[in-house]
Amino acid sequence: MTHRHGEEVAVAAGTVIDVSGLPTYGFGHRSLMWWGTMGLMLIEGTVFAIGVMSYFYLRGLAPQWPIAADPPALAWGTANTVLLLASLWPNHLAKRAAERQQRARAALWVVVCVVLAAVFLALRALEFTALNVSWNENAYGALVWFLLGLHTTHLITDTVDTAVLAALLFTQRFDGRRYVDVSENAMYWYFVVFSWVPIYAVIYLAPRF
Repeated sequence: MTHRHGEEVAVAAGTVIDVSGLPTYGFGHRSLMWWGTMGLMLIEGTVFAIGVMSYFYLRGLAPQWPIAADPPALAWGTANTVLLLASLWPNHLAKRAAERQQRARAALWVVVCVVLAAVFLALRALEFTALNVSWNENAYGALVWFLLGLHTTHLITDTVDTAVLAALLFTQRFDGRRYVDVSENAMYWYFVVFSWVPIYAVIYLAPRF
């Protein structure tokens, strides 16, 4: 009995695999952060879709649209859209550098993304002044401010997140897992940019047709 127990221990010991040399993080679907980011984008995308559907539902009920207001001015919203689309390139370079674990290049492009995000937010503040309607004036105004405000919240949160990552890339406390954070943050920025395109069409173009 003792001998058999010893054989079982030996067999069990023989099946042990040393995984100490394997990486402690991964990119894409191998990362829990990736799945969390995908879930977040799904939830937030649904909220955007509900806001857009509400806009067109109320538009179908209203005898006039926009309600007692001129369409928003195009200048600031269009300028911001162009900058947001242009930001996809440095964002992509930051993601690629992070996945190649090139710290200096990742730091450079993340800083560029932070600077661009600050410009976006400044232009977004000007967008609010050119909507030609107050948030509490009527249903049209409430929906326009809701859609623009909701997207602005995403801009602010991702700008803060990107700024924190930029700071970490220049500190001694940086470790390899932060490369994953940079990669997933870049993926979320894709969502922020591409979700804006239909919202821009709803806010700025739909009232003109």
